[in-house]
Amino acid sequence: MDIKIKDFRVAEESRVDLDQWPTIIDPIYTQKRDYKHILADHVARLSDQQERLYAANSHAILLIFQAMDAAGKDGAIRHVMSGVNPQGCEVFSFKHPSANELEHDFLWRTTRNLPARGRIGIFNRSYYEEVLIARVHPEILANESLPDKPSDETKIWKHRYRSINALERHLHENGTRIVKIFLHISKEEQRRRFIERIDAPDKNWKFSAADLTERGFWDQYMSVYGKCLSATSTRHAPWYIVPADDKLNARLIVSQILLKQMESLHMEFPQVSAERRTELLAIRKQLED
Repeated sequence: MDIKIKDFRVAEESRVDLDQWPTIIDPIYTQKRDYKHILADHVARLSDQQERLYAANSHAILLIFQAMDAAGKDGAIRHVMSGVNPQGCEVFSFKHPSANELEHDFLWRTTRNLPARGRIGIFNRSYYEEVLIARVHPEILANESLPDKPSDETKIWKHRYRSINALERHLHENGTRIVKIFLHISKEEQRRRFIERIDAPDKNWKFSAADLTERGFWDQYMSVYGKCLSATSTRHAPWYIVPADDKLNARLIVSQILLKQMESLHMEFPQVSAERRTELLAIRKQLED
């Protein structure tokens, strides 16, 4: 089955109602062996693209994952990026902001970790938390010591959407290509995965009481996610809503999206000048002698 990534892309200025987006689709693979074969092909091609990215040193890739708990962010990162050279890739996870981070503007803590040219940066959650969890939990916003807080709180979110879009446009214009993935899991599948984590001793560490508490805000999260995806999916930094109830399917879709973005850069290894080639041949002769 061909993976048509446009089916998952959020059109610019469209209104996103997550109830209308599937959390599961017909599988791209026919069986587990087929899944492994497709993923291995994607991983090998990603490895080649990452080597070209590093050698060309003209662009950077920022891969952003957002999702509800247990949607499979960690697994997607681990499997999709399994063939990438660790020296050219960094992963950052963002949870509740620290006291120091609260003393800065809402983009500060993430912009410190943006990837340099030639590298891939992965954000497991990101600055988007500041228009998601901070919107569901107003007490977080109250701790940010905002100057001249407007009486109409909706203006804050509009301002933040505008700041995010401006940042992403700036990054794009300066060589950073942004791939934004929302792993769309159903509430029932989340419940099943939570139970699985409780039943499996080696997965107990993944579950906390806070996960259950956040589950109680499901409807609010679906609402703010829809508003966020609507406001921040742009031509240069679109969102992709990936059905995540089937983890294997989701990984194949994510790897295809990332692969298409990297291949679209048409990166090549730097060409060696005739003078440099002559120099290298002279060095080679010395080594032979």
